Amino acid sequence: MPHLAPPDTSPTAHPGTQPTAQPGRDHGGGLDGAITRFGGTRGDWLDLSTGINPEPYPLPRIPAAAWAALPDHAAQDALTQAARAFWRVPAGAGVLAAPGASALIARLPALAAPGRVRIDAPTYNEHAAAFAAMGWARAEDGPVEARVLVHPNNPDGRLRHAGEADAPLTVIDESFCDICPEQSLVALATRPGVVVLKSFGKFWGLAGLRLGFAIATPDTLARLAEMLGPWPVSGPALRIGAAALRDTSWTEATRARLARDAARLEALMTGRGATPAGGTDLFRLYHLDDASLWQERLARHHIWTRVFPYSPHLLRLGLPPATGWDRLEAAL
Repeated sequence: MPHLAPPDTSPTAHPGTQPTAQPGRDHGGGLDGAITRFGGTRGDWLDLSTGINPEPYPLPRIPAAAWAALPDHAAQDALTQAARAFWRVPAGAGVLAAPGASALIARLPALAAPGRVRIDAPTYNEHAAAFAAMGWARAEDGPVEARVLVHPNNPDGRLRHAGEADAPLTVIDESFCDICPEQSLVALATRPGVVVLKSFGKFWGLAGLRLGFAIATPDTLARLAEMLGPWPVSGPALRIGAAALRDTSWTEATRARLARDAARLEALMTGRGATPAGGTDLFRLYHLDDASLWQERLARHHIWTRVFPYSPHLLRLGLPPATGWDRLEAAL
C-alpha cells in the first residue's frame, strides 16, 4: 500500500508532540463549492465524496405525536434496547444515544483533564479538533492520557486491535464498523475510560437523521448524558433508529450489496490505472499521480469525489447508487 503521509507539523513543536492549533477541517460533501466552480444544480450531481450508503434505510411511518411531543422514555428505552441487541453490548456497559456521533466527539475530551492525546494520522479530523479545542496536546509517541482509534480508519480502512486501547481515556470510533461487525471492539467498553462510538449515518445512509451512540461504562455515560442535556435525540430519530436496528434482514442484504459494489468500484478504478490504497465497503481509497486532476476531470461530469490536503496523490470515492454506475463508468 502506498505511504499515507500525515499532515505537516510545526518545526517549533516539542519532539513527539504536534501543536494543538488545527488547520481548516476538510470533509466530504461541499457540493456548493463544486457547483460554484463547475456549474449545475444539486440534483445534477453524483456525490461520491462521502462514505455514506447511497441506498439508505427505507423510512418507516412516523406517528404524528413523534413530531409534536417531547421524546418519551418508552421510545428512548426501545432505541437503547435495540442498540444493545444489534451491537451485542456486553453486560457492564451501557448505551447512550446522541444527536450524531459528532456531538459525542466534541464532548469526549472533557471526560479527562487535558494532557497528551495520541491520534494516528491520517484519520477523521474532528477528533483532533475536539481535543485541541479543550487544550490537549497532540502526541505521536510516548505515554499519553488519551488515545483515539478510528476502526476501521477513515480514509484507508486500517483495522485497529484491542492492544492499542492502552490509554486511561480511549475513544474507539466504529462509525464504519457495521460493514464488518466481526471486527468490532465493543467488548472493550466494559473497561473504565473506554468509549466506543457508533454512527447511524454511514451504514444506514441516514446522515441527516443526526443519530449516534456511545457505548461505555454507566458512570462514563452518565457524564456524557449530563453534557448533552435532556432530550438530545428527536422523537422521529428514536423511532427510525429502533426500527432500523431491529431489521436484520435489511442489514444482511445491505452488507452483501455493499461488498459487491465495493468490489465493482475497485475493478472499475484499477481498470483505469488507479492503485488501491485501502478503504472499506462504503468507500475506496486510491493512489494516483495527480488526485486533483482526477477530481476535476470527474467534476466536469458533475461527479464529486474527495481529495486530501495532506497528500496530492490520494483520491477517495464512495459508492454510487444503482442509477449512477453508468455515469461513473462513462466519466472515467
